[in-house]
Amino acid sequence: MVKGLARADWLAHLRIVVTALCALTLLLHSIPAHAQFQPKREKRADLNEIADRMNANTVILVTGNPGFIFSEFGNDLAAVLNNGDELRILPVVSQGAFQNIRDVRFLKGVDLGFTTTNFLGLYRRSGEIGDLSDKIVYIARISNDHIHVLTRGNITSLDQLRGQKVNFNSKGSGSQLSGQDIFRALKIDVEEVNLGPADAFDKLKNGEIAATIVTSAAPASALTPLKASDGYRILPVPFTGALIDDYVPGKLTSAEYPNLIAPGAAVETIAASSVLIAYNWPKDSDRYNRINKFVKAFFARFAEFQKQPRNPKWRETNLFATVRGWKRFDGAEEAAADLRSQILASQQGDTTGGRQQIGQQQTAQKNTRLLTESERNDLFQDFLKWSASR
Repeated sequence: MVKGLARADWLAHLRIVVTALCALTLLLHSIPAHAQFQPKREKRADLNEIADRMNANTVILVTGNPGFIFSEFGNDLAAVLNNGDELRILPVVSQGAFQNIRDVRFLKGVDLGFTTTNFLGLYRRSGEIGDLSDKIVYIARISNDHIHVLTRGNITSLDQLRGQKVNFNSKGSGSQLSGQDIFRALKIDVEEVNLGPADAFDKLKNGEIAATIVTSAAPASALTPLKASDGYRILPVPFTGALIDDYVPGKLTSAEYPNLIAPGAAVETIAASSVLIAYNWPKDSDRYNRINKFVKAFFARFAEFQKQPRNPKWRETNLFATVRGWKRFDGAEEAAADLRSQILASQQGDTTGGRQQIGQQQTAQKNTRLLTESERNDLFQDFLKWSASR
């Protein structure tokens, strides 16, 4: 009896399903064929227009290893400036500052890259990739790139690393060249090894290497989880000898590395300035125009990089700062001059855009190149006040 009732229920449900399917079939047949879920097909001319627009408005930016400052800068640029097909920044993971100069100089498709002033100087002195004075231009000086020498155990000075294995990061990387600079200048012979950051931290933990070098603006996110209580330590790097030519004094603080440096303490080190560079394309060429579009957007929306959740190192960027010995991208020079004219106009209460502002802009463009470092710093402070009041 139970089996009979179960079978009757099953037949009833089957009838309901069949009836529903028949009704759906009749409904679909009643809809005109051209209206039945046809995917939208773009015309070939429209597709060509999309392709042309995307290629004309996309810039490729070489950055660095994931988790380090250049990679974070690249992600910030994309987050703030990407505007559909009208402007798109594609950050690309790379080997870092040293290789990025070669990539911007030679790689087809690469428009921009982050590097540091010490490696620009090194390439210029060596001449191994030709005369860069008319090939590489800078857009902006971004921040200071600090040298971190990380170790464990009882090592408290660089001299104690003599004869030991020290990781200089990947071959051709910025950290490798900085490591060679430092130990050569200080006349400390070490056994160089070349590992990526993750492998280096693992081998440092296991005692297979004595130290690893990290070149990054502070705080480097890859170092912030490490703890002094686990035996990790950042060693001081003296600012002396040949290092004076290519570096500036730097300091790592407990505020930046609360797990590694005691409260209120600091570790003296050295740093190089990080810069955003481009290839020096002829003015008004397609590649120049593409980079110039990026530059205009970067200057116009720069105030957004000074706010959360962007990397706090953007607050060190002075749009009016220069890089000694290097030419600035013409579009960046013009953008800085235009920005200065707007600040001058607002300070004088003139926003009409008439002859007076045009004259100010022409004067600003001429004088921006001639400002002292102090005047550039003052001008940037004026910019911050101006942008905050808008």
